[in-house]
Amino acid sequence: MSGNSIGKIFRVTTFGESHGPGIGAVIEGCPPGIRLEPDDFAAPMARRRPVGRPSDTARREQDRVEILSGVFEGITTGAPINLYISNRDVDSQPYEILRRSFRPGHGDFTYFKKYHHFDFRGGGRYSARETAARVAAAVVADKILRPQGVKVTAYTMEIGGMRAEELKWDTIEQSPFFCPDPDASIKMEQVVKEAAAEGDSVGGVAEVRVWGCPAGLGEPVFDKLDAELAKAIFSIGTVKAVEIGDGFGAARLRGSQNNDPIEPDGFSTNHAGGILAGISTGDEIVIRVGLKPIPSIKIEQDTIDRAGRPMKIKLDGRYDICPLPRALPVLEAMVKIVLADHYLRQGSYRQEDLQC
Repeated sequence: MSGNSIGKIFRVTTFGESHGPGIGAVIEGCPPGIRLEPDDFAAPMARRRPVGRPSDTARREQDRVEILSGVFEGITTGAPINLYISNRDVDSQPYEILRRSFRPGHGDFTYFKKYHHFDFRGGGRYSARETAARVAAAVVADKILRPQGVKVTAYTMEIGGMRAEELKWDTIEQSPFFCPDPDASIKMEQVVKEAAAEGDSVGGVAEVRVWGCPAGLGEPVFDKLDAELAKAIFSIGTVKAVEIGDGFGAARLRGSQNNDPIEPDGFSTNHAGGILAGISTGDEIVIRVGLKPIPSIKIEQDTIDRAGRPMKIKLDGRYDICPLPRALPVLEAMVKIVLADHYLRQGSYRQEDLQC
């Protein structure tokens, strides 16, 4: 199976299945001399884990990251880094129905058509469980970016049609959905509870902001920074839309409105979202992401079996009700991995800058 790696210099390959022994990531191209300890992974992995919110799955994995190679005495050696996360809370029984049928909205049908066989236990390779490996890999990417002053933050803008109308940065951590609008957060929680009670699910919109990214990152023509960010974000299973800066809104403006005037101390506006001609401007990078509702639901649906015969399916497993907020650290991870790769491609780093 190809398509399991991302990056050219800072290259990440993930492996493992949802209900297999474990998942993980192999990172190539990480410079030597960076301090990296198992404890560095605890907080980022905890942000992705379910914690009992109305939107969360009941599956409880500890997500402890083991460093199997590439680090000696707490310092990266320059060799490939192998990170491993055990799967400990696995229950495959509810997925037995997928031995003969497909879930509408999920990858079961397309994986079967491509490979003529697939690991139906929790979605196997295309399960959201795989994203834990990405979050772990991004801890290493962050070790490259942070010393340069680069900070990546994702938050929830909309769930089930309930949208944040204001950005109160100091309230994000107080919201169970990491939403910057306290009033909208309350409405989001109610929408999620209603969907859960009905056996249904809801989608949402996230926003990602990058502060401190230097000007000049990105490669013409096919490795443009915005193109690579979009590809990385679209690799997350639940993502159906990505826009940067004003996005679709730019299509409704005139050039005189959309162009960002350049002044001696920078741009006076940021309709471009921090990227022009595929290269970072040094301004804030702003990305919005549309995430579809979780396809595994407990409402009876029409489907077919593997022979193409019509049948009904009703699921009774452990599923998230909404991809947010657990998708937020995954979005941050993919952005960090791309930025770290392009920062190293730029070749302007100094070894002493990477000591963490």
